[in-house]
Amino acid sequence: MSVRTQKIPGPDHPITVEHNPSRVVVTLGGKVIADSVNSLTLQEASYPPVHYIPRRDVDMALLERSDHESYCPYKGEASYFSIPYGGERAQNAVWSYEDPYEAVGSIKDYVAFYPSRVDSIEELPSPEVGQF
Repeated sequence: MSVRTQKIPGPDHPITVEHNPSRVVVTLGGKVIADSVNSLTLQEASYPPVHYIPRRDVDMALLERSDHESYCPYKGEASYFSIPYGGERAQNAVWSYEDPYEAVGSIKDYVAFYPSRVDSIEELPSPEVGQF
């Protein structure tokens, strides 16, 4: 068994995780996969920002866990999900750090989507309190 190297975010590789004030909606094939006003935006170094959406705001019944895994020395082990009705394009379209490292512990119980494997990830104005 190989030992995984864990790295701590810092000035050379900063990572921030912040509440996203927008409503984030993910669609594929005319279906809403996720709709949340509780998402987090993770900004890692110079990579594009990633929206992490709480599982409670994702239609998890549309997802199927895959055998694919990856590792990030800053975040930990990632597990993946496919969206079967999306075909081959939507294989391993979703990932989750189910036991993330402490520095990004707030993304536990959240999932993220590859933009190229869904139709859209939209940021919409969040409804004002009482404006539903």
